[in-house]
Amino acid sequence: MTGKRFESVWDAVTDTPREAAAMKLQSAVMIELRRYIEERGLDRSDAAALFGLPPSRVADLMNGKIDRFTLDALVAMSVAAGITTDAGHGLHDVKEPPAATKGGT
Repeated sequence: MTGKRFESVWDAVTDTPREAAAMKLQSAVMIELRRYIEERGLDRSDAAALFGLPPSRVADLMNGKIDRFTLDALVAMSVAAGITTDAGHGLHDVKEPPAATKGGT
């Protein structure tokens, strides 16, 4: 074990800061969608009808199966529910890319 520490689990399990940022956004949207469903007491069928998905996909959402959803799909579900999202969530951890220089130097 190397003892290397990461700011988030996504930094540890992805290869690039870009991938980590995407996973942070996906997980944040999934958490908000789950919270929305729970706060309104929606069952799987009601949530599925709202999102235009089969109930099995709502079960995937509620069980945190992040690999089964694209960010685009999660945003579409948010829009269907009237949920606004903070597009900057999680991006504060991404370091600025190095500035491009002319001539490659």
